[in-house]
Amino acid sequence: MPEAVIFDYGVGNLLSLKTALEKAGLTATIGTTTKDLAKADAIALPGVGSFTAASDKLDPVKEILQTKINDGTPLLGICLGLQLFFESSQEGPGTGLAFFKGKNMQLPNTVKVPHMGWNTLSIVKQNELFDGIPEGTYVYFVHSLYPVPKDKKIVITQTEYGTTFTSAVANKNIYGTQFHPEKSGAIGLQILKNFAKTVIR
Repeated sequence: MPEAVIFDYGVGNLLSLKTALEKAGLTATIGTTTKDLAKADAIALPGVGSFTAASDKLDPVKEILQTKINDGTPLLGICLGLQLFFESSQEGPGTGLAFFKGKNMQLPNTVKVPHMGWNTLSIVKQNELFDGIPEGTYVYFVHSLYPVPKDKKIVITQTEYGTTFTSAVANKNIYGTQFHPEKSGAIGLQILKNFAKTVIR
């Protein structure tokens, strides 16, 4: 069975993602080193914590992540993991992985922040990550910031909460969700199974 390595950069909630990836058909392990990432068939960047602290922790593995992506290894970023695909964040200093141009913005103060709970996905562009996922599906969010990609072609879903924000992106073998598939019930599991298919093929 292909091995997905969940990279631990000091954030919580790794166990629920590990369990969900295993249910989706992957062997999931938690890794902290370049060696762990080098052997991965897929990589997941999990999603709770501070952009600044996480970008510091990712510094030593930026090169191996780029190499793995260039080699075609599927990468899934969840919540903060997605935000780290971009260059910077309003949350604080630090440089993200900069796979994509753009920055992370605070949700407007016209709504309750953090945005916690179920909300719908508007599918902007078809992608294998959302195979079998209907328009208007509810998924689970916990976040205060959202990514603003410069290249709108990578945006695959949007969500309304005080503003219309990017809730999922995809480009080649890089996938990111602002919501938490591992907390989104059967729909979330289907999304993770779709990700697993990109690893197995």
